[in-house]
Amino acid sequence: MTTVATTRRRGLRLTGLVAVGMLALSGCQGQVSNGYLPNAVSDSGVRVTNLWVGSWIAVLAVGAITWGLMLYAAIRFRKRRGDETLPVQLRYNVPVELLYTIIPVFMVAVFFYYTARDEAALTDTSKKPDVTISVVAKQWSWDFNYVDSNVHETGAHTELNGQEGARAKMPVLYLPVNKRVEFVLNSRDVIHSFWVPAFMTKLDIIPGKTNKLQIVPTETGTFQGKCAELCGAYHSQMLFMVKIVSQEEYDQQMSRLAELGQTGLIPVDASREKMEPADANKIPAPARTGSNN
Repeated sequence: MTTVATTRRRGLRLTGLVAVGMLALSGCQGQVSNGYLPNAVSDSGVRVTNLWVGSWIAVLAVGAITWGLMLYAAIRFRKRRGDETLPVQLRYNVPVELLYTIIPVFMVAVFFYYTARDEAALTDTSKKPDVTISVVAKQWSWDFNYVDSNVHETGAHTELNGQEGARAKMPVLYLPVNKRVEFVLNSRDVIHSFWVPAFMTKLDIIPGKTNKLQIVPTETGTFQGKCAELCGAYHSQMLFMVKIVSQEEYDQQMSRLAELGQTGLIPVDASREKMEPADANKIPAPARTGSNN
């Protein structure tokens, strides 16, 4: 009776843990079909989601086989009534040892192949972009140069102090939907990282080095962008908003920036106190000195 009661209690505990886990997952953003990731709004996000879900399917399949074999061994070779002596504690089985050596190596190789394939696709910038935007990171905000339209948007550090309207002061990055956008990333001071979580892709911005990233936004809407590299005291407040809009609305925004006098491109090494327009026909070269402006 004691054994039966103990087994029941363990079963109830396991059921409770599973219920709590399912409840927690139900509160997560996303669905089972996309591995509880946020809904992807870019071509790269779809690729990352597919890699994530495929990896989990493979891992769960291996786990199910492993747990099944463990359960089989526990039941098949359990101690039975009348067993007085212990079985042999050491016995070689070369085929089995080869099996559990080769299979993990094969699994790692498969994971490496698909990860390397998708990483190469995510960082590929060989295609001709429809729009080119020079992103300049600085402590603790962002400047956006719309190279094709020869206009810019400059941002200043926005302190999030809980007051209403603080987020409205953040710099806003406009992107046309279903157009290939190339981001040319440069830093004005320290290492930053350009990250829009909804894109599921980010790339470091390193002083003196230009990095590039291509994204195709696939859904309209407003999304949060941020710095993903610890860059100083106000790193957590180095935020910006992303608006993915129709081509018509994008063109209207470019015209509005021109009407506001925000023409020309902001140089990468411009200080916060003084900004001079750069050559409209080229993206500013990255700064070669690491001054904190």
